[in-house]
Amino acid sequence: MNPTVHIVDDDEDFRDGLAWLLDSRGLPVRSWSGGEAFLQALRAGSEPWACCVLLLDIRMEPLSGLATFERLKAMGWPWPVLFLTGHGDVGMAVAAVKQGAWDFLEKPFQNNLLVDRVEAARQAALALQAGSRDKLEFQKALAGLSAREREVLGELLAGHYNKNIAEHLGITPRTVEFHRANIFEKLQVQSAVELAHRMGLYGH
Repeated sequence: MNPTVHIVDDDEDFRDGLAWLLDSRGLPVRSWSGGEAFLQALRAGSEPWACCVLLLDIRMEPLSGLATFERLKAMGWPWPVLFLTGHGDVGMAVAAVKQGAWDFLEKPFQNNLLVDRVEAARQAALALQAGSRDKLEFQKALAGLSAREREVLGELLAGHYNKNIAEHLGITPRTVEFHRANIFEKLQVQSAVELAHRMGLYGH
C-alpha cells in the first residue's frame, strides 16, 4: 500500500512545484485547484477514500483550507491533514491541529523537511488503516462468540478466576477452562490482560 499525497492549493505554480518535488522522491501525488474541487470528487465517489495524506493550503478562495477541513471532518474524513501556511497564519494552523489536523508546515519550507513530514504522515495513515482493519476483524470475532462464551468473557473482564466464574455461572471449572480457551483462540489473544487491552481498543 502506497498512500497518495493530495495537494489542495489555489496557487498553480506552488502546487506544480510541490507536486514535482514529491513525485521526484517517488511519492504518488494528485493535485487539486481548491477545496471545493476535492470535496466534489469525494462526494461524487470519483475520488476514492483510500489511505492517503492531504496537504491543504490554509488560505484559499473561495473556500478556505479551514472551511474545507471542517467539511471533511463532517464527512468523517479519517486520514492525516497537513496544513500549508504562510507566516501570518500560524495561529490558525495551531488551532486547526487542536481541532484534529495532523500537523502544519510554514511556507517557505525546506524541501527535505517537507518530504520528511509528508512521509511521517503517510506512515501514520498506514498505521491508521491497519488499526481499522484489526478492529473490524476483532469485532467480527467478538460477534461470533456463543452466548455462554460471552458470559465467560464478561466474567474474565471483571477479573474473576476460573473457580469463581464456575460458581457464578453454575458450571464446572473445567467447562470454564474450555470456554476460556475458545474465547482466546477466536479473539486471537494469549492472556486475560491482552484480552482486556484489545476489548478496550476495539470492543466498542
